[in-house]
Parts: sequence; C-alpha cells; structure tokens
Amino acid sequence: MTETSADREGPYVMWLGLRGLPGIQGGVETHAQHVLPRLAENGCTVEAVVRSPYMRRSLTATAWRGVRYVRLWAPRSRALEAIVHTLLGVLVAAWRRPDVLHIQAIGPALWTPLARLFGLHVVFTHHGPDYDRQKWGAFARFTLRLGEWAGCRCANETIVISRTIQSMVLNRHGRASTLIPNGVEPPSMPTSSEALSQFNLQPRRYVLIVSRLVPEKRHLDLIEAFVAACLPDWKLVIVGAADHRDAYAERVQAAAQRVQSVVLTGFQSGPTLGELYAHAGLFVLPSSHEGLPIAMLEALSYGLPVIASDIPANLEVGLAGAHYFKLGDVTALAGKLKDFAEREYDAHTARATQDWVTSRFDWSEVASATRAVYSKVLARR
Repeated sequence: MTETSADREGPYVMWLGLRGLPGIQGGVETHAQHVLPRLAENGCTVEAVVRSPYMRRSLTATAWRGVRYVRLWAPRSRALEAIVHTLLGVLVAAWRRPDVLHIQAIGPALWTPLARLFGLHVVFTHHGPDYDRQKWGAFARFTLRLGEWAGCRCANETIVISRTIQSMVLNRHGRASTLIPNGVEPPSMPTSSEALSQFNLQPRRYVLIVSRLVPEKRHLDLIEAFVAACLPDWKLVIVGAADHRDAYAERVQAAAQRVQSVVLTGFQSGPTLGELYAHAGLFVLPSSHEGLPIAMLEALSYGLPVIASDIPANLEVGLAGAHYFKLGDVTALAGKLKDFAEREYDAHTARATQDWVTSRFDWSEVASATRAVYSKVLARR
C-alpha cells in the first residue's frame, strides 16, 4: 500500500544538492548531517538524494538516523558533477512527489525552474556565492550566477545562512529570504589522544585548519605565515583533502613537504577530528570565501582561540577585532600567530568561548526554523 501525506505525521521532504552523508567533506554536507536527523526526529519523512561515488563506504545502508538515502549516479567531474546529479534528482523528485523539494546551494539551484514546472514545492538554501571561488572559470561562474538567479527567483521560499547573503539576495534579486544561520553542536570533549600520537603532535602546540584543499581556503598563505612566525616546538596541522585532484592541492602538498613542522592529515572525521580540535592550541581560517564557516564554529565550540581573515562571512561570527587580519596579508597573519601562540591556555576563557558560541548557533534551532519554512510553503497549497 502506498504511503500518502495523510498517513504521515509531518511533511515528506527531499533534500537535493549534497554529495552524501554522514562524514562527507563539505559545508553543505556538514549542514545536512546535523539538520536532516533532527527533521526526522521532528516528524518529517526525510530523504537525501546523494551521489553514489561518495557513498561507497556504506553501499549496504539504506538509511541513517531516520534519513533515507536515494543514491543516484554522478560523474566525477568538478564542472559537471553537481549539475548532472541535480537534474537526475529533480526527475526522481517529479516521480516520487515529495511535499517539499529542498535544494542546497546555487549550482544545484539551476534546475529550480524545471522542478517548479513539474509542480513541486521548492525551498532553496543559498549557502554562499560560489561563483567567487577561485577554482571556477568564466563559464562555470556564469552557470553559478544563473543558478543563483533561478533559485532566488523561482523557489517558493529562499533560506540564507548569513545576513551578508540575505542583503545580497534582496539587493540583487529583489527577494525577501529567511535567515537561518549554520549551527554547532556542543562537543563531547575527548579523553583520549590517539590522534596526537598518530600524527606526532603535542597538546596545545599546534595550529589547526580544517577545510577542503581548495584555493579560496588559502593554505599557502597560512604555511608562509607559519614559517615567518618562527614558533619553536609548534606544528601546523592541515586537515582536509581535495575532492578532485588538481594543481592547487599539489602545490599545498609540495609546500607542506618543504616545511618539516607542517602535517597533512588528509580528510578526518569522527573521534579523530574531535581529538585534533580538542587538543589544538589555535585554529586559523585565512579564507577568501565562506558562507558562514562551520569549521570556525566547531573550533569555537571546543573553546579554541581563532584567527580568521576579515571577509564578511567570518566577521559575521562576531569575534572581537583582535581575532581578524586583513585578507591576504601574510605578515599580519604571522604576527597574529606569534601573538596568540605566546598566550597561555586558559580553561576559563575556553569554557566561556564554548558557552558563547553554542548559545548563538544551535543545530536544533536550525532544524526547527527550517521546518517552519516548510510549513509556510505547504500552507499555501
């Protein structure tokens, strides 16, 4: 017997535009990993349309924490992966008829008009102007801008993750949107330190960055500044990997190999990532492009001191001015590294930082606010 909307406690929601979950690298994927299970707990029937190449580790699984998987093929091409997969996902949604199709990010949003033509109710989340990423060429930037236009102009409702994006959407597209920032989950502080032994690290004696190896994260600036700061007994730990092998990732690896105190861990998640956060002395995010940086919020949830570039998305987190440096100013970043590294670890300050960030950014509130947007869309039917 086929399940109908009347048979369910809450709406049937399909998410489209993410690579996969759980434990898949990326901001949209981390956002989905925290929000989707909470929507399921909140009575929604939740499906995530995922890209099969990223789900090989869990081929036998059909669901995770109440979230059902819809696996679809996607080409392993940086330029085509999201667009082709989203097109297939919209066709699946047209067949399965979710109450709400929730499209993530401006690339996948290119197919919003097609979803509307199929009679689907579409919510679009704008995670940031991805056409500003350094990795894209002219045609890709044009396509991403077109996707932003399609999502903002054609979706039933638009969600944004920062005030900066909200203002841009209003000014550029004349569209009011709902602000729902990213969240953070209070971590369980690890008591073990196996990750430190694995990578030959000392507690509170390493600088940490957690991100994909993409140009806009500016790892090369950080390596150069770390060398210039001359921090005895400190190491720089770069956690993350490239989704697709490219020249930038090779340059980062080559630069790291030239500096003995730089450690490349590759992509990490779960307990290992938790230990690397918990025992770090300092977290740095020198990026030129962010939506609302989840990695920074996670670092703050562990009580870490944070240094970040002064781009609007990082400033929106709301740290004191001393935590920011001018984007691309390697000398200024080196000075910040030296200054913060010389400070003694203060457990009281760390705890205050944890309380501050977890009170302002909460994944449960994100899920509740997202569910309210679904109710708004469905009330118009």
